[in-house]
Amino acid sequence: MSPNLPTFPGNSTVKMLAIIEYWEQKDHCHLNNTGQYMFLFLCKLGLGLVVLHLCQHKWRNSFLSICALSFIVADALLAYSMVTLWFLGPIRSPVSVCFILGHASAVYAALPVPTIGLGLLDYALGDMLTSRWSCKSLCKSLCNVVLVLLMWTKAVVYNTGSVTTDMMEIEELGGTTALVCEVHESRIVSYTVLGLFIYVLVTLLPHYTRLYKWFEEAEKFNQQRNAPPQNLRSDLQFRYVAMKDTKSDENNFLTEPQVMHRPSLCVSLTLGFASVWMPYLVISVMCLWLGFGIPAYVIVNLLWLECINSVLTGVVFWLKSDIVGPYNKLPDDMSLCRGYWHLSKGTHQHKLPTTV
Repeated sequence: MSPNLPTFPGNSTVKMLAIIEYWEQKDHCHLNNTGQYMFLFLCKLGLGLVVLHLCQHKWRNSFLSICALSFIVADALLAYSMVTLWFLGPIRSPVSVCFILGHASAVYAALPVPTIGLGLLDYALGDMLTSRWSCKSLCKSLCNVVLVLLMWTKAVVYNTGSVTTDMMEIEELGGTTALVCEVHESRIVSYTVLGLFIYVLVTLLPHYTRLYKWFEEAEKFNQQRNAPPQNLRSDLQFRYVAMKDTKSDENNFLTEPQVMHRPSLCVSLTLGFASVWMPYLVISVMCLWLGFGIPAYVIVNLLWLECINSVLTGVVFWLKSDIVGPYNKLPDDMSLCRGYWHLSKGTHQHKLPTTV
């Protein structure tokens, strides 16, 4: 993308110009960027696979989990198309580079809004809607698969009809000529990233002197929670058997004896979110501040989806925490909500004794 080329404002997207070829008459220099676009899509696919492996969703039937798998499939198809076009060349290829870039950017630019809306509804109302069904897991998975297919179908049908796939030629001062095509940039992704960055700063900066101590305490609880139970030994002729966790036993807590300043649950969850996603937010905001134009088929990726997944998880956890406590079913543990719930409440999980 060229930052010097004009952009065209729209309702929810911004149109920019992708440089396919350019040459300089004075230096007789000619460059084709098809290989660079192919490498870009392959890198995006590899990043998506790494993120999908690191996240390790517990609930494969959630909407955002199935949506993440659909993102991987779409990225694979896009990378395959560019590799095929690069090998065949512009003459033998049935479609042009502008056709792939234009349609891909339009489709990806239409995905953020329904993804956020349907993901929030799934986390907020998913258990309520499936509680009356006998096959909860299967029915919820099928419902989410249908919703994901409808979301992609709507994005393809209603947003590719107005795509301009014709290659345009522009000339700049100095004798430089370029062949460009029109692509879309997603404003929704830029707004969400910038909004999350500002919210984290406004929420955590007033407590900057206590952040490190709070973070250490929350991580200590998470480590104790994930540590395997130790086997007890005794000289008595009895065998100790570890008691399994039950729902009634999970609600037993020991109040912390020391009284100290505790963050609110909102601040505590924000700290947990920032400990994971602040590097991604900083890099994204820096790109926006420097004026880098990023098309929708790049900025709408699995990393952004997982960031939104952590936000929605924290919001739903915050709304339901007063009703069900820290042991409600979460779709993933990316933000480690339970540890930061205990941080705000000043409690530690009660370790149940073993029975004889």
